[in-house]
This record gives sequence, structure tokens and C-alpha cells, in this order.
Amino acid sequence: MIWIFYNLVFPVIFLFMLPKFITRMLRRGGYRRHFEQRFGIFGQGVKARFAEGDHIWIHAVSVGELFIALRYIEEYRRLHPDALFVLSTTTSTGHALAGRKIDPRDVLIYFPVDLPCIIRRVFKIIRPQKLILVEGEFWPNLVRRAYKLKIPVALINGRVSDSSFKGYMLLRPLTRRLLAMINPILVQGRRDGERILAMGARPETVKVLGTAKYDLPAPAEDSGAVARSILNSIAVSGDSIILLGGSTWPGEEEVLCRIYKTLRRENPKVFLVLVPRHAERRNEVVQILAEQNLSFALRSQFNTAGETSARVHTNEAGSLIDHPEVLVVDTTGELMDFYAIADLVFVGKSLYSHGGQNPIEPALFGKAVFVGPGMENFPLVMEDFLAAGAICQVPDAIVLEYRMKQMLADPAARAKLGAAAAGVIEKNRGTITRMVAETE
Repeated sequence: MIWIFYNLVFPVIFLFMLPKFITRMLRRGGYRRHFEQRFGIFGQGVKARFAEGDHIWIHAVSVGELFIALRYIEEYRRLHPDALFVLSTTTSTGHALAGRKIDPRDVLIYFPVDLPCIIRRVFKIIRPQKLILVEGEFWPNLVRRAYKLKIPVALINGRVSDSSFKGYMLLRPLTRRLLAMINPILVQGRRDGERILAMGARPETVKVLGTAKYDLPAPAEDSGAVARSILNSIAVSGDSIILLGGSTWPGEEEVLCRIYKTLRRENPKVFLVLVPRHAERRNEVVQILAEQNLSFALRSQFNTAGETSARVHTNEAGSLIDHPEVLVVDTTGELMDFYAIADLVFVGKSLYSHGGQNPIEPALFGKAVFVGPGMENFPLVMEDFLAAGAICQVPDAIVLEYRMKQMLADPAARAKLGAAAAGVIEKNRGTITRMVAETE
């Protein structure tokens, strides 16, 4: 009865969400590409790839989960060189990034809508030998179909946020049946394990392994080369102090611009780089810079060598300028390259929005990292970082400015904070290896 209820309610919810999908398609050029895959419709070329051999299907929603999925694939293939994977993503950003990083032997698709007729069709086409879910993708028809076909289902790097837990507990009759079909259930922390047990998971299937978010690949030797080339092109010298806003959300760019102006009065060598979470917010960020009377360059104006055929962008009055005061990275998948050359890093979706973006990425380069109060998506990581004195978490914009001023004036303190952050990552590596061992 519970499955019938879900399959009656979910199509109604999907229809209500359809206008949102259409809006995204219009706003994001890449979102409409391969949109038919969400309905289980694949071209002959993709179908031929599925027929090349038995695949393991791994699903990751967006960018954060995607990196974990790619690291899992890499480690699994180290032990099983002939393994083949189907990687599915939900967001266009994740899909675009996966397209650049996926192994040529593997197949990339958009995740299908969780309706019985679509899911049955997709399983018939892919015929996976195993299904791996990353973090918290409990799609009932997906899991149920795999279980019915006797295809093993595993959850890796599982986590249950405060808000998700409340919702899942309201749906416990559904989650209890669903979780019984997943084995193993590998979660990040003790609290995640307790919550997933309360949701109805069988105790013998749940294991706490730690978070796989620490298992990022070591930085490449040329990390930051393209970013540095672009900065050189706009006359930002090598001894400049780079203030970087990474994965920023609405409201955060204004704050960083105001702080930047203050810091420049303290030290003229400071330069601001803004990397909005969604590249399609380009015009919105440009408008903010105009209101702040800051001239700017757009990353999209340069090729990969950092060269541009035109002089750099305009100031508020519209006249051409050679030395912009801000660089806006309005491209996808280059944030890590800019983290590599930054000195002070603010990680977005943490000051006014809630959830937070990944603080591990800049910490990997040993950077001084700042976040706001809203880091609910990274509870275990924040516990580790705060305990080690490896991150600066502030309650509001006023304190953020104060702490950044302190760090600007004290290079040794910046270096100490960054070294502590890199140390936390090194200490907590290895979860991916344990996950592969549990899911072989």
C-alpha cells in the first residue's frame, strides 16, 4: 500500500516541479542537453556503450557527491581494472563536470525520473550488476526495482541532515521498507548511523566509516597555472594577496566587495576573485560590481592560456579599462584551480544561505579558510576543523571583516591556519578505500 501511495503522490510533485525544470533549461544552456535521458530515452550510441559489458551503476546528485563517486570508481578500478561504470547525475553542473573528468570507458547519463515505467525501462537498458548510491539518494522505485532484480544496492558516504531526518521520520513506514533493501549502508558519522537506524535500517547493515570528502586527489603540480596566467593577463602581480569568494550565493558577493574595499585600504596588494556557485548568475554579479563601483574582468573572456583578444571589461561608466579591480569566474569546474593561487578564501552558501559549500577543497591547498554560520551540510568536517583550529567560522559579515583584517596583517597566522587545515585532511584520508572493500 505504501508503494501505491508513493507512486500516486510523486507524479503530482513532479508536475509541480516541471516549471522549475523548464526555467532551468532556459536559464542554463547545458541543462536541456540530454534532458530526454531523465525519461529513460537514450540514443543508439549510448545504448551501444551499455552493451559493451556489465556495468556498476553509481549515482551522485551534484558536484560534491560527484567527486566522491569519481574517487570511488578510481579506487575500485585499481583493484578491478576491467570494471565498467555508469555514472548518473541530477544537476547540469555536475553533469558538465563529470563529462570532463569521467574515464572514457564509463558512461555518463542524467538520473531518470523515479517513476515505475521509467525505472523499469532504464534497468532493462543498462542491466547493472550493482547499484551504488552516494550520500542519501533513497529513490523508492530505483531501489525497489534493483532489489526485485536481485541487484545488490549499497549506500556510500551516507549522511542524514537535521531537516532530512525530520522528513524521513514522518515517512518511516516507507523508509523502513526501503532501507531493508540496501546492504551495506556506509555512513559518515555516529549521528548519521543513529539516525538511519531510527529510520528503520537493519543494524547489521549499518557501518560508520567516516566521511569520504577528505579523499580528494592530491593537487596536481600545475594546479593554479591557468588561474595565474589569467591574473597575469590583467596585471595582477605574483606578490598580490588574493581574496577569493568560492561558490558564493546571493548576498555574499556584496559583503565580499565591501570587505575588499576595506582591506585594500589596509594593503593595496589585495585583489578580489569571485566564483559564484552558479555561472548563470554572471549578470547578477556584474550588476553588484557596478553598484559597488568596482571594475571587473570575466573569466569567460580568456582562453585556457589566459589570453584574450580584447581589452578587459568595463567600469560603471562603460569605458574600457586595462587593470580591473575584480575577476569574476563565470565558468564551471575551475574553482579548484583558483583555490590553488588564493591567500584568503571565503567558502559560500554559509553566510546567509544554509548548508555551506565544501571547505575541504581550499584546505587541500593549505589555505586560510573562512565560513559563515550556515555549514549544516558538513557537520563532521566542521567538528574536525574547529577542533584542530583549522578554519575560521564567523557568525556574521561584521566579524568576517574583522577576522580577515587580522589575517591580512599576519601572514604567519594565515600560514598556520592553512597548515592546520591541510593536516586535518591528511589525518582523515582513506575512507574511500574502506568503502570499496565493503562493497566489492
